[in-house]
Amino acid sequence: MKKITILALAIMIVITGCQFKTNQDNNQYTRYTDSFFDTFNTLIVVVGYTESEEEFEGYFNKIKTSYGEYHKLYDIYNDYEGINNVKTINDHAGIKPIKVDQRIIDLLLYAREWSQRTGGDTNVAFGSVLKIWHQYRTEGIDNPNLSKLPPIEVLEEAVKHTDIDKVIIDVENNTVFLEDSRMSLDVGAIAKGYATEMVAQEIMAEGMISGVISAGGNIRTIGKPLDGVREQWVIGIQDPRASIFSDENLDSVFVNNGSVVSSGDYQRYYYVGDELIHHIIDPKTLMPANYYRAVTIVAEDSGLADFLSTAIFLKPFEEGKELIEEITEAEALWVMPDGSVEISEGMKEILGSYGATNKK
Repeated sequence: MKKITILALAIMIVITGCQFKTNQDNNQYTRYTDSFFDTFNTLIVVVGYTESEEEFEGYFNKIKTSYGEYHKLYDIYNDYEGINNVKTINDHAGIKPIKVDQRIIDLLLYAREWSQRTGGDTNVAFGSVLKIWHQYRTEGIDNPNLSKLPPIEVLEEAVKHTDIDKVIIDVENNTVFLEDSRMSLDVGAIAKGYATEMVAQEIMAEGMISGVISAGGNIRTIGKPLDGVREQWVIGIQDPRASIFSDENLDSVFVNNGSVVSSGDYQRYYYVGDELIHHIIDPKTLMPANYYRAVTIVAEDSGLADFLSTAIFLKPFEEGKELIEEITEAEALWVMPDGSVEISEGMKEILGSYGATNKK
C-alpha cells in the first residue's frame, strides 16, 4: 500500500505544488491542502480554493468524516460496532439476509448494472477467488523467499462460487443475501471510486466550488482552479515503466468536474522468483491479466472511472476499445506491455501531448 501512497503524492505534486496555502495577488480565493491516511488504506489528499482557511477546514472535516463512514460500510476485513457492512454480509452467506445501509445497496446495484453492461468480467461476487490471491500475495510480501502462486485447482474450485445472480438484493427491505454459503463479496474494484464520487457530490452540495480529491490512484476534480490563471486542473498520468519513487509522468490530462483513475500492474504486487504477480485477476484464466501495463479512464463519475479501469484492463485491446466507444461517459488510455500508448478518440482533446492546455 505504500506504493499507492507514493503514487498519490506524485500525482498531487502536479496538482498542488505540495504547498499548504497559496494565494495570487488580488485573488479572493486561497488554495489550501490537507490530507489523512485512515480510510481505504491509502492517502487521501484534499485541495481546495476557498475564501478562508475556516471554510476549507469545514469542507475538509466533512470529507474526512464521510470517507470514514464509507470505509467502514465497504470494509470486507473488519467488524465495527453497530454497523452491518460488506463483511457482515459475507459472514452470513448462505445463512440469512442482512439489513444494511442504503449506501451499500446503492453500491451493489451500481456495480451489478455496470458488470452487465461490460460483459461481467468485473464482478463484486468474485471474492472467493480474490480472497485466495490476497492470502498468497500477503504471504509473498511478508516472506519473499517462500512466495508462490495459488494452485490452479484451488482457484478453479473457488470460481464455482462467484455467480452474481446469487447475490439477492431486496431493495424494499434494504437487505442483501448471498445464496451460496461459500461465496463472498469483494468491492475493491469500485468501492474507493464510488465513495470518492459520493463524497464529492456531498461536498459540492455543501458549497465547495473548486477543489480536488485524490484517493490513491483516484482523482476527482471539482469545478476549476480559482487561481486567476488556470482554466483547468492538470492531472499527471503515472508512467508504469518509471520508478514508483519518481514523479515522471507519461502524459497529463486536463479536466474539470471529472475523474481520472488508473489501474496497473505496478500498484499492488509481489514476486514469485523474478516474475511480478500483480493484483488484477482475469476471471477467464484466474491469473493476473497480461494485456497491459496500465489503463487510465477519464469520466465525470469517479465510481464509473474506477470500475472501468479494471473492466478495460481485463479485456483485449480491440474488445476494450470497442466497449469504450460504446460508453459515451468515458475515455481511455492504454499502456501496452511494450510501453507504447493507445488512446480513445475523445482523449485527444484533453491530453497534454495532443495540445490540451489549462491556460485562459
